[in-house]
Amino acid sequence: MPCLSVRALSLWGGNRKFLRIPCFSSIVKSAKHTRHHVHITAESVTAPLGCIHAAFIFVMTMYTQLYNRLSFGWNTVKIDMSAARRDPLPIVPFGLAAFAATLFALGLALGTTIAVGMLFVIQMKIILRNKTSIESWIEEKAKDRIQYYQLNEVFVFPYDMGSRWRNFKQVFTWSGVPEGDGLEWPVREGCHQYSLTIEQLKQKADKRVRSVRYKVIEDYSGACCPLNKGIKTFFTSPCTEEPRIQLQKGEFVLATRGLRYWLYGDKILDDSFIEGVSRIRGWFPRKCVEKCPCDSETDQAPEGEKKNR
Repeated sequence: MPCLSVRALSLWGGNRKFLRIPCFSSIVKSAKHTRHHVHITAESVTAPLGCIHAAFIFVMTMYTQLYNRLSFGWNTVKIDMSAARRDPLPIVPFGLAAFAATLFALGLALGTTIAVGMLFVIQMKIILRNKTSIESWIEEKAKDRIQYYQLNEVFVFPYDMGSRWRNFKQVFTWSGVPEGDGLEWPVREGCHQYSLTIEQLKQKADKRVRSVRYKVIEDYSGACCPLNKGIKTFFTSPCTEEPRIQLQKGEFVLATRGLRYWLYGDKILDDSFIEGVSRIRGWFPRKCVEKCPCDSETDQAPEGEKKNR
C-alpha cells in the first residue's frame, strides 16, 4: 500500500499549521509539498499506459513467432523453436531463451499495469475527496466522539470544498501548480485553518479522559510474540509497526486502546502524570496487567476494546 498523503504538524511561534507532505511512493519520499501531486498522478497514468503498449508488443511478437513454428497433427501440437518455417528467415532470432524472456517481460508489464493502476485510482480518490487516509481516520474519530458523548455539534472537514470538481481544480490547475503554499489552504465555508487542529486537540483530551490505569502483575520482556503468555496471546499479536514495551511487576501503565489479548498505552514513569517527561508507550499483553481498583481515572474500557471483543 502507498504511503498516501499526510499533514505534519509544525509549531512555529506557538502557531499550529499543517504542512501537507505527499509520500505516494518511494521515489517521492523527499517531497516537501503538494506541488508533486500533479507529477505523481501523471506518473501513475503514463506508467500503466507504457506497460500496456509493451505488453501489446510482446503478445504480438510471441503470436507471430509461434504461428510460424506450430505444426498440428491428429492428436498433437508441436512447436519447433529451432527456426521459422518461412522464407526469408526472420531478421530477429527467436529461440527458446528469447521466448522465455519475452514471456517474463509480459508478466512484469501486466503486473506493473495492475499495481500502478491501483495506485492511480487511490490517488484520484484522495484528490477528489481532498482528504488523506489519516484525515479520514481523524474525521471518523470525530464522529465517534460526538456520538459517544451525544454532543450538539457537527464536525465538518475543512479541506473538502463540498464538490469533487472544486477539489479536482485545486490540484490540477492551468499553471500546473496546485492551490495553497503548503501551509495555508482554501477551506470550506464556516471553517478556518485550525479547525482540524482543534478537533485533534479535543480527541487527545478525550483520549486522556477515557484512559484506564493498570498495574503490572507479571514481567514482560517486550517480545513481539511472547511464548510464555499463552497461545492466544502469541497468535493474536498486533500486526503493526508500533513497538512493545518492557514491563516489570509493580509498575503502572495507562491504557488508551486495546484488543482482546493486548493493550496499548503509556508507562507511568515515577508514578506521576507530569507533562513533558519522556514517554514510553507501546503494546503489552493484557495477561500481564490488572485494572487498579482505586483508579482515579475514568472507569471506562480503553478505546477500541469493545469493538474488538
